[in-house]
Amino acid sequence: MTKKERAAFVINTLKELYPQIPVPLDHKDPYTLLIAVLLSAQCTDVRVNQITPLLFAKADNPYDMVKLSIEEIKEIIRPCGLSPMKSKGIHGLSEILIAKHNGQVPQSFEELEALPAVGHKTASVVMSQAFNVPAFPVDTHIHRLMYRWDLSNGKNVVQTEKDAKAIFPKELWNDLHLQIIWYGREYSPARGWDLEKDIITRAIGRKKVLDEYYKKTSR
Repeated sequence: MTKKERAAFVINTLKELYPQIPVPLDHKDPYTLLIAVLLSAQCTDVRVNQITPLLFAKADNPYDMVKLSIEEIKEIIRPCGLSPMKSKGIHGLSEILIAKHNGQVPQSFEELEALPAVGHKTASVVMSQAFNVPAFPVDTHIHRLMYRWDLSNGKNVVQTEKDAKAIFPKELWNDLHLQIIWYGREYSPARGWDLEKDIITRAIGRKKVLDEYYKKTSR
């Protein structure tokens, strides 16, 4: 298959598997999504969804969040990991939203990435999921699968995002990045990978990846 044909196969297969696409992180508005995405760094979405109700019960908007101390936020979010950095980021960005954005989450990549603890991936998730602006946030699943499917060279997430945006139609980015995440979790994980279950990689996977898999499983 050519790269274009592989991309089309991915699109069509994911449409069949995920006609309805759930959003991994529970939220009710752009602010709660922003906080949830920030908490998800090096933490599972399942754990984040367990912790955010506790945090949002006390503060689900920047005005209430700044009433909490950084230490109070840190204690609530501790199970998500990196709590010292994340708590400072949550408190700091809430102050900036009040001071510069009338308490609203800005709708631009530049302004989002200027907020404390908000990187390009977090900004991309918020832009796509909260504001429906085309973006292609790359997490570990997408990075892994773009390489397995021979659609990217796997050097780094910056290159993977560039390759994804070049090969997939812009109007599909917001759906595709979520579909690939769900597919990676269910069919093509990093650990416990079963190629028989992974229908996309089995059909179009990079030869080097397939050879390594069969070599490993034949021992």
